[in-house]
Amino acid sequence: MGIENFVTFMVSALLFIMTPGLDTFFVLNKSLGRGRKSGIQAALGVNVGILTHTMCAAMGVSVLLAKSAFAFAAVKYLGAAYLIYLGVANYRKRTDFDGLEQLSTNGQKVKSDFWSGFLTNSLNPKVALFFVAFFPQFISDHQIHNPMPYVMLGVTYAFIGVVWYIILTLFASVFSNQIKENPSSSKLLNKIGGMAFISMGIKIAFFK
Repeated sequence: MGIENFVTFMVSALLFIMTPGLDTFFVLNKSLGRGRKSGIQAALGVNVGILTHTMCAAMGVSVLLAKSAFAFAAVKYLGAAYLIYLGVANYRKRTDFDGLEQLSTNGQKVKSDFWSGFLTNSLNPKVALFFVAFFPQFISDHQIHNPMPYVMLGVTYAFIGVVWYIILTLFASVFSNQIKENPSSSKLLNKIGGMAFISMGIKIAFFK
């Protein structure tokens, strides 16, 4: 299928995924704030976003982002604005951890966690550029314009991501009951999370 050094790719992908970043923080924030089910939905949303970037790379859209200043700027500022919006909403949220189980099992909330994870990842142009730089290293020269190697590598990357983030969620959600016992901890977590999302949005906006 035109893929070279597949084992090396999987090890490298795991190391990148395990490195703390926006996706890791997002999943942990949902796991601690709303419980295991929300964390898993956030993890699924983030990695469906990975598949979106995979399809873009396969169709050459990611290359367009790398070459077109306008296209890159449009996606970059849209993603930054969305992160800042999430940050402000999180910072202003006053809901404590009472009723956390109801929140985590509420269908609308769970669906929102999935789509938030999806949009947070899909609207980050740094992920698209990362794939443009990373994937071709494991694709043979004569298959570099074939979309199938990109798809296979992207699906593998997303699968590794889902497994890692679900493991992370299962460990993180254990602490949610301890957090619920301290009513003020929810407000502190919301403010910390809000500031983190805002800072990440600003960082993406000024990324060159």
